Amino acid sequence: MVECCMTSPVLYLSHGAPPLADDVRWRSELANWAGALDRPSSILMVSAHWESAPIAVSATSSDVPLLYDFWGFPQKYYEVTYAAPGAPALAGRVAGLLGDIEGGVHQDPTRGLDHGAYVPLVEMYPQADIPVLQLSLPTLDPQRLFEVGQRLAPLRDEGVMVIGSGFTTHNLGWFNPSGGPDSAAPTPSVEFDHWAAERVAAGDIDAILDWERRAPAARQAHPRSEHWAPLFVTLGAAMGAGSTLDSSVAVEGFWFGLSKRSWQLG
Repeated sequence: MVECCMTSPVLYLSHGAPPLADDVRWRSELANWAGALDRPSSILMVSAHWESAPIAVSATSSDVPLLYDFWGFPQKYYEVTYAAPGAPALAGRVAGLLGDIEGGVHQDPTRGLDHGAYVPLVEMYPQADIPVLQLSLPTLDPQRLFEVGQRLAPLRDEGVMVIGSGFTTHNLGWFNPSGGPDSAAPTPSVEFDHWAAERVAAGDIDAILDWERRAPAARQAHPRSEHWAPLFVTLGAAMGAGSTLDSSVAVEGFWFGLSKRSWQLG
């Protein structure tokens, strides 16, 4: 892969459970966001729903089916398709950039895109004509994930869009279907969301990486941090070896009490 393109932004988005795709507002927010961006040459997705060490990349063939990694939902959510082209060249490039990390980079030829990847992509790029590769989270350690992102930063100059897919607050104990999607968010969710917005806007990487000690209601907002972890990769990719972070908020607000705040970085 050679340099040929404009520098691509890096995204962190809150992807939600499959029913978030029924939210007309969220769907339009993602569609409008993608429509305002230059078309990427390919997409590298880092989803909260794939933890694997050593680090791994997904199948590079569009023949591998999606991974419907959820249970108990209506049948329509298991009938969604997204046959994006494979990205073998990107897989090779990622292996080159990350190959000297402990354990190297492995390819899982059976791993299709999970819902953290395809649910937002269906709204952003519905034609499914951009090659997509998924990258696993090899750890939840913020500093190590930030360093993974830094190594991936050169992809941006090759037109590759790095997308971290998680959720800015993710405590399913707050999820109350009877309250409706626009019901008032719990105070801890609001507090964490406000802190996150301030720290990203300030480019305060030290605070974000040390979120467990510095953020209000940290472990209430994220009883387990896999939905917050993709942000660390995207921050690293956005900054590379630099010392400043450019960011803008693309989506904000709450869905059943969970913050769907999403950022464009770099």
